[in-house]
Amino acid sequence: QVQLVESGGGLVQAGGSLRLSCAASGRSFSNYGVAWFRQAPGKEREFVASMSPSGGSVYYADSVKGRFTISRDNAKNTVYLQMNSLIPEDTAVYYCTASRFRSIPPVAGGGDYWGQGTQVTVSS
Repeated sequence: QVQLVESGGGLVQAGGSLRLSCAASGRSFSNYGVAWFRQAPGKEREFVASMSPSGGSVYYADSVKGRFTISRDNAKNTVYLQMNSLIPEDTAVYYCTASRFRSIPPVAGGGDYWGQGTQVTVSS
C-alpha cells in the first residue's frame, strides 16, 4: 500500500497557474495507477485527471482538458497536476488517489488510497 500527501495548493487569480504535488510513500509506486479528484464545499467529489501505472495513458475531465496536465516521476514517488488558465470553478480541495496495478476510472469512487487534500482557490 501507499500513503499520499498533497501539496502546492493556494490562492491564485483567474488565468493563473498552480502545480500540485502528491508525494507517495510505499513500495512499487510505479505499479500504481494515479488520479486527481476535487471537491468543493457542499458538492460531490469529481474526477479531474488520471494516469495509468505505465504513464502511457491519461484521461482528463472535460472541464479541465487543455488546461491541466497530470504527470508522474516514479523515481521521486511523486504525482503532479499542472493547472493553467485557472478559473473560479476550479476552486476546490484537490485529492490524489492511487490503486495498485490498475488505472483509476473517471468516476466518483476513485482509487483505493487517498491523500488528505490541498486547497486551491481561484479568485475572479
